[in-house]
Parts: sequence; structure tokens; C-alpha cells
Amino acid sequence: MLIAAPHAPQAGSATARTGSPRPLSTADTRPASRRSRIVSPTLGVTEGPAAAVFRAAAFGGPIYRDDGARASGASAATVNRHVSAMLSAGLLRERPDLAVSGAAGRPRIPFEINHEPYLTVGIHIGAIVTSVIVSDLRGRILGGVDLPTPRGGSESALATITASARRFVTRWHRRRPLWVGVALGGRVDPATGVVDHARLGWTGARVGAVIGSGFGLPVSVAAQVEAMAASELLLTPQRTVNTEERGNELYFYARETVGVAVTFDGRVHTPAAGPGSIAHLSTGSDVPCECGATGCLEVTVGDRGVLRAAQRAGVLPTTATLPPIVALYREARSGSTAAQQILTERAQTLGRAVAVVRDLFNPDRVTLGGQAFTDYPEAVPHVAQALSRAGRVGGADAHITRFGKRVQEHAACAVSLSSLYSNPLAAMRKASVRV
Repeated sequence: MLIAAPHAPQAGSATARTGSPRPLSTADTRPASRRSRIVSPTLGVTEGPAAAVFRAAAFGGPIYRDDGARASGASAATVNRHVSAMLSAGLLRERPDLAVSGAAGRPRIPFEINHEPYLTVGIHIGAIVTSVIVSDLRGRILGGVDLPTPRGGSESALATITASARRFVTRWHRRRPLWVGVALGGRVDPATGVVDHARLGWTGARVGAVIGSGFGLPVSVAAQVEAMAASELLLTPQRTVNTEERGNELYFYARETVGVAVTFDGRVHTPAAGPGSIAHLSTGSDVPCECGATGCLEVTVGDRGVLRAAQRAGVLPTTATLPPIVALYREARSGSTAAQQILTERAQTLGRAVAVVRDLFNPDRVTLGGQAFTDYPEAVPHVAQALSRAGRVGGADAHITRFGKRVQEHAACAVSLSSLYSNPLAAMRKASVRV
């Protein structure tokens, strides 16, 4: 059974996106000469008392110290010590205006995240579009901008992205940036921030070093599907440490590319050799793949493959460059039976693929993310039917991601906040070092 999830959770609410940034000058593309500090992201829920209290304040604040004790399972003395330290560090602030009066002893003063002075920067580098996201410490997105992913060598492309992101962040001149998080496809080494991205033609791309030095801030880099799975854990206030994060979960992503990530007991599995791939999972179709085989999943259900199928069928005109996928959605919604059939076949293929991977891992939960699932909801019943028919193990129901069309943005946001949510005091110390 496929269950649609709400598209706008409280902790991920966002403002309207801004327009494209102004064109870059040559001077804009040169990153600042600063030393980068690359920190591996913690893609999951950390059980330490400081992290638990910080997360409880982020999602439920203002809260009292006894609320922090319940959320963390720590003693009142331990919670008081961590709260005092985070107040001194500027991560929390007290709300004396909400103090409970009339009881014996000292009045109970609640506290909350001190979100107004700070921001974090998330960058999602896609094969076609790069998104820059600014969020506060509660995971609420303050604004974002999209720009075409630069072509060419990785160094110049990353310098261009960094310059655009820095310029965008200056709009929040009253807030202090603490961290940069980058999510992208390909094989990512989170310890060094080095990425191999075949679709972009990048080999050994120094993503962490270039972006980190450009901002002069700590930077974390993660594979995009792992980051998306982490956003479901870190940025959804409905989930609590004692319930939903336990067990394991499969995250299945499809848009221009396809990918999976697996979560165990509240932490995303991040293999040392990089995430596995389902791009070449056989679908039985006759679509040729660059690997030499036919019917590989990514070339069959990815946006480019679907658009080429529409062109071959005469649904869309054959042009030098592929049209956006929304052109095919418009044709389907205007009554084109051929367009509807192409999108139905894509949905059915996705459903069968999800069933294969679900049967392999037999997870407690399955989350489906990416615009292949969210941008054309008319196809969701076909995904559900194919998933139900193809599954052999039974397994868990599948849910559409809580973040709807904004999974890439929230993935980058989760990477930018992961260190703060894992160890807030240590992360604040790193963010406070000026280089």
C-alpha cells in the first residue's frame, strides 16, 4: 500500500523561493583565500543528552528543563549542565516572559533555540540545477535560489556555485552563517569532501575544499540520497527517538537519477566506499544504456529517458535540447493518451523496482522521494499497484516523502545542520573559529 504523506511539515516550512541570481562577473567566481574545514556529516539521530535537548528545543520549544530530561533520558542535573552550556554558547535562549509563577521556589523559565542570530547554508548540486538554501537552526528554510549547474571543470564550476551562494547569503546580513552543507550525486568521500560525479564529468572534485574555503566556514559533504534519508530523520518533528527512528527504513529516490539509502536504528548507513547504485537494475525494457546493456533502470525512468520516449512517440517535438519534464506532464493533463501511457509505464516500472529493493532489505518502512513520485501524483496509484503485485516478501507500506517537491532542498539543509544536531557545543566551537 502506498500512503501519501503531507508535503509541508512544520519544521521544514519555507518561504517562497527567490528568482535567479544576477549574472556573475569574473571577480565573483574567485573564492576567498581561506582554509577549508571539512567535517563528516552525522546523518542520523544522536542520543547524547545535549543533542537530544537541542533537538527537543528545535521541534517543541519553548520547553522546560524537565521536558529536556524526558526527551534525553538524562538526569535533571545533566540536563541543567548542558542547557547552561548551550545558553552560554548562544545556542539557546531563555524565555522569562513565559515563566511559570506562583509556585514555591524559583520560577520555571522555559528555553528555546536561539535561532534569530544564525543561519546555515545548504547547497544541492544537481545534474541540471543547483539549489542554494538558507535555513535557521530549527531547520526552517528562510529562502532559496536555483541556478543552472555550471558546465566544465569542477574547480571553476564549484567556484561559480560558491560565489553565487555567498552573494545570496548576504541578503541575511543580520544573521551569522555557521555551517555549509553540500549534497550531490556520485561517489562522495565525506571525510575529505572529494567527489566523483560521472554525470557532471567530475573526477576527484574538491567539493569540500573549494566551497569551504570560499565561505571560511566548516563544510560537510554528503551523497544526495543519503542526505535525503537523513532529512526524514532530522527535520520531521513527528518522529521521536523512542518510536519511529527505531528499526530500519529504505529510502528510494527517482528523478533524473535513481538511488537508494538505508537507515538502521535512526542512522543512515554510509558505506566507506560510497553509496551503492541501482542505476543499472534491469527493467526488461529495450532502452539502450551507456553501459552497453539495455533496460537499465535510470535510463528507463529518469527524466531524460522518459522525455526521449515521448519524443519517439511523437508526443513531444524532437529538438536539439530536451524540453523540461513539465512539458510531458502538461500533455498528459491536457488529455494526451500517449503521454499518459508513458507516465503510467514509468510509474509501473518504478513500482516494480521499489518492490525488488524492498524485498531485498525487508525494511520496516519505505519512503519514496523525488519528483518522479511527487510532480505527477496522477501516477501514484500505478506505483502502488505495481509495488503490491511485484512484492514477494510482503513488507512495509510505502510513503511519499513528507517534503514533496522540495526533497533536494531539505537534503542540503539536513547536511548543513547535522553536526549541530549531533553535538551542538562542539559544532558551535568549530563554527566560531575564524580562518
